[in-house]
Amino acid sequence: MMKLTPITTAAILMTALHSLAGPAPDLKALTERAGSGDTAAQLELACCYRDGKGTPKDDAEAMKWAHRAADRGNVDAMDFIGFAYLRGAVVERSPEIAFGYFKAAAGQSAAAAFNLGQCYYGAQGTGQDCPKALESWKQAAASGHGRAASCAAMAFLSGEGVPPDPVQARQLAERAAELNDPSGLVVLGEMQFQAGELEAAKANWSKASQLLPTGPTGHPAQPSASASAQQGADLLKLISVRQRKSEPGKFAFVQMPHIHQGYNNCGSTACATFARFQGHTLGGWDFKKLCPSPLGTGTDWGDLLDAAGKIGQHWKLLTFTPDDEGFAQATARLKSELDGGRPVVVDFKYIGPQYPGGSAGHTLNVCGYLAEENLYILCNPAVASPGLQLITAADLKDFWRSDHYGALSKGVLSRPAFVIAAP
Repeated sequence: MMKLTPITTAAILMTALHSLAGPAPDLKALTERAGSGDTAAQLELACCYRDGKGTPKDDAEAMKWAHRAADRGNVDAMDFIGFAYLRGAVVERSPEIAFGYFKAAAGQSAAAAFNLGQCYYGAQGTGQDCPKALESWKQAAASGHGRAASCAAMAFLSGEGVPPDPVQARQLAERAAELNDPSGLVVLGEMQFQAGELEAAKANWSKASQLLPTGPTGHPAQPSASASAQQGADLLKLISVRQRKSEPGKFAFVQMPHIHQGYNNCGSTACATFARFQGHTLGGWDFKKLCPSPLGTGTDWGDLLDAAGKIGQHWKLLTFTPDDEGFAQATARLKSELDGGRPVVVDFKYIGPQYPGGSAGHTLNVCGYLAEENLYILCNPAVASPGLQLITAADLKDFWRSDHYGALSKGVLSRPAFVIAAP
């Protein structure tokens, strides 16, 4: 089964450099400039057609103008085309073509260098090579790409694909924060929190929360930068919860390690954090290699369960019906597990035209709840370390459902979960 990571969360994982904001451009004037060979205008026109800005959305026209700019050597247009092929929403997905465009542009484009690192890290269009991914991310970070700096920091922090290196992790997180990257501010704040530098952590989380609009909680389908800003607000709220002993029935928080996932590796990474919580040391890529599906592709939950057994973990798959009664039963069991100091792995389903095929799935952990506010705490492999996010019960009810978590689902919609079972 191919399980796609939502574009919202790997924003999260991959970043398209070009998006349009503000008023619609003068399309006639822009087209005239583009027609005369102005590559910047050609790329801007490609963005207009891709995003439906000032004109009806037209994927073919978007790619036509992007190719014209790329053919004239515009590296940002090369990154645009690479991302289109990687994403598979504008043209048929081809990681191999995407990798070629990113590699061609990476020497002059920080965004392309970032995306090239993502390809190396997540085995997209090339064999996996985590050291090369880190080289590309550090190159992009040096050129001013904050997201690349934060991704590299998280890889060094958790030792995912490379040996742990807390010194480099801190340096890269500081670079990301210097570049005002919200995920970098979150990561640096977490390092400071763990080191007892509470006021510094608060300052960075507060700064992250002010970069973009935030609410009482975030939304599972929000873009990555918004998710990181919301994380800053959530982490400020969770400081006291993380420092207090859980009170069954009132609130619970289970401290989990966090590994930032690679492209399309949410299932294995969420399960690796679940295994690390239970004392194992493997990472998300290690867990993925215990499964039969290739790196860079989705993972069947049945294979995840089998992989857990291979490393001596005892997990049980539970499913609850997708109706109100099933949600009540599911959350009752969820709170029981959390009150017992045990996190739970769940699977989300996202529906909408922004996802290739109309829907996407995402695996993550639930590691706490606040009963009085009817909130739950997630440990999400797709967002910045420590991965903590608040979610309302209403959103949890809406998103905790799946009919494609694996062959075990038999295509039936349910609320699936992995829980720790007695040996």
